Formats: sequence, structure tokens, C-alpha cells
Amino acid sequence: MSLTTPPTVQKLQAALHGKAKQEPSFRFYALYDKIWRPDILRHAYDRCRSNGGSAGVDGLTFEMIASRGVDRWLGELAEQLREKTYRPEAVRRVMIPKPNGGQRPLGIPRIADRVAQMAAVLVLEPIFEADLMPEQHAYRAGRSALDAVTQVHKLVNTGHGEVIDADLSGYFDSIAHEPLLKSVARRVSDAAVLHLIKMWLQMPTEEENHRGHKQRTTRNKDQKRGTPEGAPISPLLSNLYMRRFILGWKVLGYERQYGAQIVNYADDMVICCRSNADEALEQVRRMMTSLKLTLNEEKTHICRLPGESFDFLGYTIGRCISRTRNRPYLGTRPARSREKRVRERIHELTVRGTTWQDAPKVVGALNKVLVGWGNYFCLGSVTAAYQRVQYHTEQRLRRWLCQKHRVRGQGYARYPNRYLYEGLGLARLEGRRRNLACAKA
Repeated sequence: MSLTTPPTVQKLQAALHGKAKQEPSFRFYALYDKIWRPDILRHAYDRCRSNGGSAGVDGLTFEMIASRGVDRWLGELAEQLREKTYRPEAVRRVMIPKPNGGQRPLGIPRIADRVAQMAAVLVLEPIFEADLMPEQHAYRAGRSALDAVTQVHKLVNTGHGEVIDADLSGYFDSIAHEPLLKSVARRVSDAAVLHLIKMWLQMPTEEENHRGHKQRTTRNKDQKRGTPEGAPISPLLSNLYMRRFILGWKVLGYERQYGAQIVNYADDMVICCRSNADEALEQVRRMMTSLKLTLNEEKTHICRLPGESFDFLGYTIGRCISRTRNRPYLGTRPARSREKRVRERIHELTVRGTTWQDAPKVVGALNKVLVGWGNYFCLGSVTAAYQRVQYHTEQRLRRWLCQKHRVRGQGYARYPNRYLYEGLGLARLEGRRRNLACAKA
């Protein structure tokens, strides 16, 4: 399925973005009819379909929609939106495991709500993209987590030696509806669109209790805060809310006062200061309180380089030792926790219980993990991490082959590295590194 944006949708988005960029104070008053346009809804459906995901509380799947006719189903949704009889259903809430052993909630709206929200995103995103701050890197075209890491690396290597590693407690669940809607209304005066967003913010959640019974709660509506993670509209709304903090930081003069540059990716944020990070952190606490957000004091801390290091988006930033010159420098390297995670995944793919599979299939799965990990962890000092992960993969695959073919010993003679790479096509991590400018530590 091609996900190329249709020309008619591109034309609309370009016009909206151009107007928003040209007139920062302009409020858009006729947007609702764009949301249920056939080309918008169809592209929204295709985007949601490509993202996959399971059914919501109504049990309807993409396969069921396809069997009944996508155009017919989209026509019915467009009619509900046009006649303003559309009402979102509850969000199915499930708990997914965290790498550290905990769990986090994930909201799964029904497909109709996902498509309607994605259609709204297609219309609203070009408008708000003109307003988002350059410090914000998440959920934006042309920006990525690697860009955020690169920016932090640049700052710590240009005199920003005191870093506030800020951790927000339950950011998505804490976003206050009233100020968020004010942020939307600053650009959108279409009452129907504002009503849609308000309904989505107030969607109840449905989950199973320990007895397997379904329960519905209306926490977001009752407490007037929170956006459901997993909903297509949530990334855009979360960026809009974080913009309030970043803009306030600049307007109040803290960026200039402390030489403090913010780098933000969703609910991950660091503030790189030239000096007085303790005072800057107090201002962060005060501003977060006014925004009804809470810092996790156990995880929020000040890192003073080069004596200390901190983790950001899977990378550890701090003092490294040059392997060629044997001298310290301020560098960026994959965090050991992320290295451990990929090694655990490789272990899972090569356990004894998988020996019934064909070797090419197992190697293909290993390559997918290696390439994905290597494509992300390509910044800075990656050589040592690459060697450890590559060696672990070789050992696990060799052991798997011995178990599959009942070969005694460690298998070095029968399955040398040349066979693993040239015979089976195991991927190599080398050659993916991107160089970053570093300063002496």
C-alpha cells in the first residue's frame, strides 16, 4: 500500500501551513468540512491501516472493514461527521511491559475514532507545525530522536556543562484540558473542530479487572486532564502543550539568564545550562507547577560534566576515553541498558525452543534486530558496543546451529564466522557510525 500523500491533500496542507507561517496571529475558522473530505478520510484510513493495531472496544478490525467495503465504511463515517452525529467510543486500555520490568498503559481507540483523529491531524498539523519550537523534535516531519541527541551532544561540547535531566511524571496523563484547548483555540476558531477535540480528550477508558470483567472509567473527563497514549491526536496535542513551557522559558528570560537551551522529545527533556543549573531547576519546578505538570524528583537531577554523565533517548552522554589517543573527551555512546536490551532480544530469537525453524528465517529475524538497532545507535562512540553486540550474536547463532544439527562443542570449526556472514548472510553493524565533533573532557 502506497502511503504517498495524495496531491489534493498536499495542496491543502501546503496552503494551511503557508497561511499559518505568513500570519502568526491568524485564526482558522473553516476547517471542519476539510476533516470529512473523501480524500482526507481515505488517506487517514490508509495511514491508520499501515500502523496496524488491534481492534477497539467494538471489536471491528481492518480485515472486517475490507470485507464489507472500505469506501462504504468511510462514507458512513463521513456522513456521521458531516451531520455531527459522530460520537467517539471508549478507549480500550491495555498494559504493556516496560523494559525495566514495570508496565505502562496504552490506549487503543476503535478504528473509526483513529481514522477521524488522523483526519483531524492531517488538517491541523500543518497549521501548528508553523508554531512549534525548534527545540521540539518528536512527531514532526524531518525531525527525529537522533536529531535531538545530536543537538544535546553539540551543546555539551560548546560550553553547556551543567545539564538538567528532567523527568516528567505521567506527562500524557497530566496534560490539563483547559489550557490545552486554549492553545488550540489560539489558532482554530472553528467551534466544531474544538468540540471534536474536547470529545476525544474526554473519551472514557475500558479495561478488564483482575476478575476479567470490563470496567469503564471517566478519569479524563472527571479530572479534566490527560490525553490517551496510542491515539493519533495525542502526539500533536502533547507537542502543543509542551510548547507552552518552552515558549514561557524564553519569554521569561531564563534561556538568556542561565545560557540554558532546551532539547525536547515528547516527554523526554534536558536543559543544557552554561551555569547556575540549580537556580534554573527551581524555575523549571515553578513553571511545571503552573502548567499542572509534576517532575519526578527521584529521576530528575543535575549532571555536571565532565565528571558525571546522563542518559537521553537511549544514549549516554559524558566522558569517554579515546581508544587511539588514550585521552578523555565529551562523547555520546549507546547506553549499556539499550545494549543489554538488544542482547536479550537476540537471546530470545536463538533459544533452544526455536531450533525447529529454518536457519535463513532465524538469521532474517536477527538481521532485522541488528539493522534496526544499528541504524538508531549510529552516533558517536559506537565501536565497542557494536563489537560486543556482534560477538554476542555470533555466539548465540553458532550455539543455535549446534543445537539444531546436534553438533557437539562450540561449533567454531563447523560454523566459523565466514560461514555465518557469507553463507547465512548475517548482517554486520560496522560502517553505520556517524561522526560527531567532540571536545576534551
